[in-house]
Formats: sequence, structure tokens, C-alpha cells
Amino acid sequence: MRIYDSGTAAALAARDGLVAGRLVWITARKRSTGLLETIGIWSGEDDLTLEVGGQPRPYTGAGALMRSDPITAGTGLAVRTYQIGLAAVAPEVEALVKGYETRLAPLEIHRALFNPATRALAGPPHRVFSGFINGIDFPTAEPGGTASCTLELISETRALTRTLASKKSDESQQRRGGDRFRRYGNISGVVPVYWGELRIAAPADPAPVTVKPEKTGNA
Repeated sequence: MRIYDSGTAAALAARDGLVAGRLVWITARKRSTGLLETIGIWSGEDDLTLEVGGQPRPYTGAGALMRSDPITAGTGLAVRTYQIGLAAVAPEVEALVKGYETRLAPLEIHRALFNPATRALAGPPHRVFSGFINGIDFPTAEPGGTASCTLELISETRALTRTLASKKSDESQQRRGGDRFRRYGNISGVVPVYWGELRIAAPADPAPVTVKPEKTGNA
């Protein structure tokens, strides 16, 4: 069960209607500089800056975010996938696709609730999704059609499926402050070991088997 702040809880309890906005925050590496930069877009029409997690975040509007799949919460470690559609003609979207390394770039989606009459924020935006960009589909629009861009998202549990980047060797272990725990790992199982008075011999290679040809006699 989600726990809301007092302002959001009071607005939901009043049942007077609220306007929901989706806020997308992406952290990706810029190709020209190699530095990590952030990009914020949302489903509203105007640009705005909202405080999320104690930090101000600027979000670009003007219809850059066109649609998004319904996001459902659930228990477990299953990797969830979602899609959001962006306006390909928006300059922010074009800059994202062409100027940034978006593969597995961290992404967060928050939901902001506004008063429909005053457009005042009911409370701090709450996060509804945290994960990565798995891929971008940027098809060519048909003549007379509207170009669109689709981001395929995967939940943060995807990180639990990654394998280790290096094998367990002495060289990789030394990178951890000169740790030599695996110094003799390459000869493990070859040197005989003594446990008390019992000698455990190292496994030996099987002796080659020689097959002698059969003798044939004269008929």
C-alpha cells in the first residue's frame, strides 16, 4: 500500500478531481563530452521545475511525452517492461536519441497531481517507476503521418540478472586494494594437502589407455 503525504492524501480524500501528470527523468551520458547529464520531460504543456527528493528538477513540456503504458505495482523480483511514447519532432527527444548513450540509462517516472481549477500541486510528486532504458524505436513516419519515438523500459530488478564483469582471478582480486586472496587459485587442486595425518593427494590425470591390435591367424 502506498503512503502519501498529507497534502496528497487530503486531495485524494476530497474527491474533487485531480489532474495527473507523468514526469520522466533520464540520466544518460552525452556522446560529445562523455559526461552524465539529466533530461526531464513531462506530459504537460508548459515547462516547470518541481522538487523531487529534495532537489529541483526542470521538466520540459510542450507535448514531448505523448503516451505511456499503465504502471502497476507488485511484489517479487520479476523484471517488468513498459513503453512510453515520445513526440519525435520535439527537439528534446531528438537530442536524447542522437546526442546521448541511452542504452541502460537510469530512468525514473513520477506522478504529480494538480488541482484542476488552480493548477496548484497537491503534494510532492511520488515515484511510480524506477529502471533503465532497454532500447529506443525510432521508425520513419509514413507520408502525411506523425513521427513517434518509443522507449522500452525495464525495471531496476534487471540489475540483479547481470553477471560478473571479470572472472575470479588473482589479477582481478588485486584491484581490491591489493588483495592476494586468490594468489594460488591457478594451482588449486594440483598441490597435495595434509589434514592432520591424512594426506589428500591431488587428482591425477587418467593414464592413457593403449589398445593393442588383435592377432589374426591364417585360415
